Amino acid sequence: LGAFVMSFSAMASSYFINPGDVIRIDVWNEESLSREVLVRPDGHISLPMAGEIDTTNNTPSQVGDAISKALGGYMKDIPQVVVSLVNVNGNKIYVIGKVTRPGVFVITSDTDVTQALALAGGLNAFADEDDILVLRREPDGKQVAIPFNYARVKSGKDLSSNSVLQSRDVVLVP
Repeated sequence: LGAFVMSFSAMASSYFINPGDVIRIDVWNEESLSREVLVRPDGHISLPMAGEIDTTNNTPSQVGDAISKALGGYMKDIPQVVVSLVNVNGNKIYVIGKVTRPGVFVITSDTDVTQALALAGGLNAFADEDDILVLRREPDGKQVAIPFNYARVKSGKDLSSNSVLQSRDVVLVP
């Protein structure tokens, strides 16, 4: 299990901030500008002096750089800004269809398709394990369907299709 679990700090280096996440912004030597912020559904946050910051498709480090740059116009020196993940409520996957417990699952570490199916209690007796799809919305808005053949994965024949899910992916079990 230890190899599959990422700490929040390790996750932060490759994690993209999502709407619904709570982030902590610390501005060095500027206590009044440090705070926790909820990322709005549009992917933006609002900060005094910095204004609107778009977090879409950005890591915490990239958001920190954007805040630092925005604040730099109002301060003598460019401030040091650290952005930390407090709560990853926006990092959700959805499992629907013929599973025991369909629903929305908040994920805090890399989660592949079989792990998502386990979170949903596994396939029910009527599930078609050959035609499972992962529905994913690309950054350009286009939706793609990625096939997943559970029968081949469980027999060890096609482990490469057991890909890691991305935030907002939908696992559809017919």
